[in-house]
Amino acid sequence: MVSYFVPRGRVLLKAGNLRKVVQPQQPQQLQLQASKPAHQQNGSWPVARHFRHFSSNSSSSGNAPLHRLKAQPQPHRQQLNPNQNIAQVRRNVLSRWTGFLLRWAPMGICVFGAIEWQLHKKRCERDGSPRTASEFQSRVYCSLPLRIISRCWGWLAACYMPTTLRPYVYGWYSSAFNVNLSEAQYPEYEHYNSLAEFFTRPLKEGARTIDAQAPLVSPADGKVLHFGSASDSLIEQVKGVNYSIEDFLGPLQTLEEAKSGVSYAQALKRQRDGTTELYQCVIYLAPGDYHRFHSPTAWQPTVRRHFSGELLSVSPKVAGWLPGLFCLNERVLYMGQWQHGFFSYTAVGATNVGSVEIYMDAELKTNRWTGLNVGKHPPSTYEYDEVALNAEQNPKELGKGDLVGQFNMGSTIVLLFEAPKNFKFDIVAGQKIRVGESLGHIVERK
Repeated sequence: MVSYFVPRGRVLLKAGNLRKVVQPQQPQQLQLQASKPAHQQNGSWPVARHFRHFSSNSSSSGNAPLHRLKAQPQPHRQQLNPNQNIAQVRRNVLSRWTGFLLRWAPMGICVFGAIEWQLHKKRCERDGSPRTASEFQSRVYCSLPLRIISRCWGWLAACYMPTTLRPYVYGWYSSAFNVNLSEAQYPEYEHYNSLAEFFTRPLKEGARTIDAQAPLVSPADGKVLHFGSASDSLIEQVKGVNYSIEDFLGPLQTLEEAKSGVSYAQALKRQRDGTTELYQCVIYLAPGDYHRFHSPTAWQPTVRRHFSGELLSVSPKVAGWLPGLFCLNERVLYMGQWQHGFFSYTAVGATNVGSVEIYMDAELKTNRWTGLNVGKHPPSTYEYDEVALNAEQNPKELGKGDLVGQFNMGSTIVLLFEAPKNFKFDIVAGQKIRVGESLGHIVERK
C-alpha cells in the first residue's frame, strides 16, 4: 500500500552506488550481476523506479535471474485492409472533433451571445428605443425547459413536509420574501403540510376590507405594473413595452363583431357612441404576497379561454425586457359584462406557477404535460380552449370581493374593461396594493 504514495520516477539508491547507476555498465558486468541473487550484490539496493517493481518481481518469480525476465515478444498485429483503415481514421477524426466541440462549443456560444447582446444594445441606443429583447433573444429564452422545471417544482412543493422541518423552511421563506404570517388564518408553521399549502394560505376573516364606494377594487395583493387607456390595438404591459389586445384576448366572439368594420378595441365595447373607453390594469403578485385572487367588481363571466402558452417569468424586470410577454405565457381568460360594458379578467401563469386554480371552474387543467418537446411552440397565439359558461355552471354573477382562485407562487392579474371616459385611476405605477383597495372612481360631470 505504501507504494501508491511514492511518485513514479523516484529511485531508491545507496549513496555509494550512485556512480554505478550513472555510469553505463558493460554487458559482461550485467551478465555477472544477473547470476547473483539480489541480496548478495555487494549489499547494494536494486535500482527501481518505484515499489511496485519489487512487488511484481517477487510475486511472480521470487529471486529469479534477470535474463529470465526479458520482455515477452509483442503479439503479431493483424494488418487491416484499406477499408478498415479508412473506417478507423474516420472514427479517430470523429472522436477528436467530438471532444473539441464538447470542450469549446459552450464557450463559443457564450461569446456569440455576448456579441449579439452588445450589437442589439447599440441598435437600441441608436434608434432611441427601449432596450428590449431581440427576436433571437426571445427565441432562446422561450426554448428553455421552463415547463418541465415548473412541473418539477410543483411536484416538490406538493410533497409532505416533516413537522420538525416546517419552522425552518417556512421561516426562511418568510424572511426571504417578507411574508406577513400574522394576518393568515393559521399563523402556526406546523399547520401547513407542504409548501403549496403555505403558498396558498387563507387570510383571517376581516383581514382585507372591500371598498364599497369604489366601482373597481384590487383583485389581489401585489404591485401595480401598469395601468391606463387601451383604446388602440397595442397597449402597454409596462412603460414603453407593448402587446396586442387581439393576440392577448383572441378573436372576437361573434361574427357580427368581426364584420362590424371597426377596430378590434372598438368592437369589444358595448357602447359605441363615444361615451366609453377601454382601460387596463396589470398587478404583479410577488412570491411573498397573498396568492389568492378575488373579483374586483360585480360582473357576469360568459366565456372562458385557456391559452396553453409558455411559462416565462413575469417579474417586473422581465416584463420590461420581453415585448408581448403576456401574449406568450399560459393564461386563463374570462370575458363577460359589468355595469359599464365589456369586462375581462385574466390570470397569467409564470415560471413555477403553471398551476392556476379557478374555484368556479373545476374542469380547468393548466400546466399540462406536453412531453419533452423543448423549443417547439404553437404557431399561433389563437390556439386555445374555449368554454361557454352557462347558467348551470355559473348560476350567479360574481360579487365584489368574491374569491375567484389561486396561484401556486407569484404571478400576474390583468384587467381589461370598458368604463366611461370620466373614469380616473386612484393608483400609481409601482405602488403596492392589497385586495379591496380602490383602483379608480368615476368623476361626476358638472
